[in-house]
Amino acid sequence: MPRTIKKDIEAIFERDPAARNVLEIILCYSGLHAVWLHRLAHALFKRGLVLLPRLISQINRFLTGIEIHPGAAIGDGFFIDHGMGVVIGETTEIGNNVTVYQGVTLGGTGKDQGKRHPTIGNNVVIGTGAKILGPIKIGDFAKIGAGSVVLKDVPPHSTVVGVPGRVVARKGERVPAVDLNHINLPDPVAEKLQNLQQQIDELRKIIEEGGAKS
Repeated sequence: MPRTIKKDIEAIFERDPAARNVLEIILCYSGLHAVWLHRLAHALFKRGLVLLPRLISQINRFLTGIEIHPGAAIGDGFFIDHGMGVVIGETTEIGNNVTVYQGVTLGGTGKDQGKRHPTIGNNVVIGTGAKILGPIKIGDFAKIGAGSVVLKDVPPHSTVVGVPGRVVARKGERVPAVDLNHINLPDPVAEKLQNLQQQIDELRKIIEEGGAKS
């Protein structure tokens, strides 16, 4: 547990330029409070208790605005930045060094039993307001753009944008560290529209030149 707590604090120093010292992080970061309360609830949940872990999760929600079911499994170095409105479902599995921004939902899609929430790999960044729904897998080093709705598996080292989420290939380029930029992402729809507009302009130019010659 001390090792896990240390990694949680180190994750904030690494990914939040506003973090100045350990005392500030311990006292003022609601995302950290939510993770620590969840670790307590999860430990009790694994021991077969039900009511007490759920009660802790509800207190957690009241204090931090972050709702994490005690059944969710979360790895080391998990960082919830700001965090208001984050919801993490019961069968969610989250790897190490994952970053989540406010308004993110890791949820289910119905009343199915068993595994019904996402599995998030290592070193994943999930942007503001993103929704990842169902028992899908998000590969290591993936980046989910702000506001995206993801309903299908995401390969490692890829970026997802849009509603529904579309994978934008990264040409196999390895991400050397956690890349927190979840705003300036490719938009394949906008790129396609730009290409169509360019073709229209070229055709218009050809037609005008043909008319001038006649």
